[in-house]
Amino acid sequence: MEKERIDEALEFIWHMEENKLSSIDYFTSEMDDDDPRAVLDELLSRGMVVLIDGELTFSGKGREAAMGLVRRHRLAERLFTDVFYLPQANVHEDACRMEHILSEELTDSVCTFLGHPTTCPHGGLIPRGECCMKNRMDVQPVVSRLSDFEVGRRCKIHFITPSDASVIGRLSAIGVIPGAVIKLVQKRPSVVLQVDETTIAIDSDTAKEIFVKKVSE
Repeated sequence: MEKERIDEALEFIWHMEENKLSSIDYFTSEMDDDDPRAVLDELLSRGMVVLIDGELTFSGKGREAAMGLVRRHRLAERLFTDVFYLPQANVHEDACRMEHILSEELTDSVCTFLGHPTTCPHGGLIPRGECCMKNRMDVQPVVSRLSDFEVGRRCKIHFITPSDASVIGRLSAIGVIPGAVIKLVQKRPSVVLQVDETTIAIDSDTAKEIFVKKVSE
């Protein structure tokens, strides 16, 4: 049986558990699959779920697999929403693709980059990973938008996600490019930066599209 069908079923059972639903009847009637009973039989044969008196529950290895899928999916949704400004209604399908291909190492990197978020854009809890446990005292994103950065501090530009491609050319002409170290001078009434010895102003919308990381003074 295709791995993707198994993954989708595990994720669906996770959602059932979150909503305090566990009956086999609910699974077979609501699971989006041409033959949900066949998928369930496969899960049972692999020892990923247990069926007791018509109620479904995860085995240890089934829960671990489902948790990884849900974690990758919800982190991908958070990445697409927070970094790339994709509408919440559009992120689910892309996140479904990502959950099947992200490695554990890359998943932890995304989580750390986002500051170990606890919920997805739709309010679902994101299962904790090892990176969250190691960094429980530091929940600030590694990289943040320039518009959210601290005034008076120096930072390094990591990447720019312009809504208009022409913005890249304008920023490049004034030295605002990935890898450049800049200082945020002020955020209101306009965003003012210092690039080398030059002070420049940019609009607030552009500042939201520039992602930076704090550097040592």
